[in-house]
Amino acid sequence: MSNSRAAAVLTTPDLAEAMRAVRTLLDVADLDGAEVDFEAVIHSPEVLRRVQEVLPDGLEWWAFEEGAEGSSAAGDDPAAWLPIRLFDWCRPLDRAEPFIAALAGTPASVRWDLNAWPEVPEAGLEAVSQKYAYLTLSVNSRDLGQDEPSQDHTVHVHSRWGEDDGRVEWLAARIGSTPTGRAESSSL
Repeated sequence: MSNSRAAAVLTTPDLAEAMRAVRTLLDVADLDGAEVDFEAVIHSPEVLRRVQEVLPDGLEWWAFEEGAEGSSAAGDDPAAWLPIRLFDWCRPLDRAEPFIAALAGTPASVRWDLNAWPEVPEAGLEAVSQKYAYLTLSVNSRDLGQDEPSQDHTVHVHSRWGEDDGRVEWLAARIGSTPTGRAESSSL
C-alpha cells in the first residue's frame, strides 16, 4: 500500500460551490471505470436512514464507540450501534451527490477514484494513471478523516508525494483557485 499527497485546492462554506469545483475537475479527468468511495461517522438515525436509501445494498460499517463490536460483517443492525463509522467503496459515480445530500451536516469524505488525469502538453504534464488520479471532497470537514469538523467543505486533489510537477496548481486553476498550502497523506 502507498500514500498520495492530498492537496487542498479549495475550502468554502458553500457546498454548492464545492460541488461545482468537483464537477469541473471531473470533467477534466478520464472517468472510464471510475468509482466513488465514502467515509463518515454517523450519529443520527435520520442521517443513517437517508444514507441507507442512497446506498441500499452492502453498506459497510463498524461501531464507532471504543469496545463496541457491532458491524455489517456480523450482520448487525447499524441503527442499534450508533454512532457508526461508515467506509464504503467502489460505488457508481452517480451515488456521490445523493450521499452528500443525505449527510445533513455530518462530516464525511467522498473520494472519486479516477482512471487518469490527462496529459497537458502545454503545461508539461504527462498523463497520470489511476494510481494517483484521485479527487476528494471533505464535507463539513477540512481534512480527509473528519478530525477537523467545520462548516467548510474542502476539495483535495491527489498527487505523488515528492513530485511537484505542477498538476495540483494546474487543476486548481481549472476551478479558479490556487492550492491552499494544506496537504495530508492519504492511503490508496
